[in-house]
Amino acid sequence: MKGIDTNILVRYLTRDEPAQWARAQRYIQDTGAAGEQCLINVIVLCETVWILRSFYGVQRDTIAAVLEKILTARQFEVEDKDLAWAALREYRATGADFADCLIGQRNRMAGCDETATFDKALRHLEHFKVL
Repeated sequence: MKGIDTNILVRYLTRDEPAQWARAQRYIQDTGAAGEQCLINVIVLCETVWILRSFYGVQRDTIAAVLEKILTARQFEVEDKDLAWAALREYRATGADFADCLIGQRNRMAGCDETATFDKALRHLEHFKVL
């Protein structure tokens, strides 16, 4: 297995810099051809969502579709896939930031009854308690 970081994944998805896109694509294809997968950890997922939303202006529904494609793609192995799926479902259902969904779901899966926050925007999320 080979790990990839955020800038490789973003270039692979956006194709906005052709030379870097070609190198990213080749690396991912070569890894697959060797019978391996590219590992995407949850930090890379969070950063990718943030970059797509804030830098590229990609809409939430498109980001959700991209995340689903990443989670189901043969060439990728996503770290803690059950967590990523749970966060994606909450992201789609609530309008919350993906990182917040990931935090709440991670803590829920670790056995937490709630996650305390000062962020009032998270009031509507089941696993958060606004102090």
